[in-house]
Amino acid sequence: MRGWWLSVWLLVPLAATAADLPRERLDNTGFVSLFDGKSLNGWHVSAQTGHSRASENKTGGKWVIEEGAIVGSQDIPGNGGIVLTDKSYGDFEVIVEMRNDYGPDSGLFLRSNEQGQAYQYMVDYHDNGNLAGVYGEGLSGGIHVRNFDLGPKPTDFFPKADAPFPCPITPAQWPELWKHGEWNELRARIVGNPPTITTWINGVRFMQFTDTEKRHPDTGMIALQVHGGGDYTKQFVRYRGVKVKVLDASK
Repeated sequence: MRGWWLSVWLLVPLAATAADLPRERLDNTGFVSLFDGKSLNGWHVSAQTGHSRASENKTGGKWVIEEGAIVGSQDIPGNGGIVLTDKSYGDFEVIVEMRNDYGPDSGLFLRSNEQGQAYQYMVDYHDNGNLAGVYGEGLSGGIHVRNFDLGPKPTDFFPKADAPFPCPITPAQWPELWKHGEWNELRARIVGNPPTITTWINGVRFMQFTDTEKRHPDTGMIALQVHGGGDYTKQFVRYRGVKVKVLDASK
């Protein structure tokens, strides 16, 4: 699959610039900050997910504040978890800035419970991973919708030809959109139940998914994840600028 896409894109002029990216004019009004940059006030850690089995569900990974960001890692090899907002939300839009190491598996959870069951904005920032796809974390239905794969390097970008929502950019445009080692904006909107979930990366819409049935409560918390498994005690996920806008479901 990857070889086929590479052969196609080699025929396309590599003159893509940031001006060519299909960015949307998004409404940034009405957002409320969820993170003060100094503490986890308004947040709490849960060790109730399957990602915390290495500690026998006694700890939920390591979460600290460094340089104005929420920084997460495994606290012992193989042991992750989630950090959640104290408040629950129904229909909302959430923005986070992300600067993760390339390797740890993470996620932005929408309408999460303490067990980590949620609709997930995928932050699988690693080889064969994906950003901005939609995954049903602990939900029925086998939800896993994505339109590109990452490769061994964060600059590797392989669109999927059979994706239900077409990939909005080319491999040549990916380095213009995504800046590894810098802060990038992740954005998600969830409305209704069954929900419609829309995701963006740096202002470019990457996914729109509508579920076919109601399989999860109308409300839940916003959460950030450190995945279990492997040894990611020395690699880190970093989030800052977390903010939410509550939406009127009638509009």
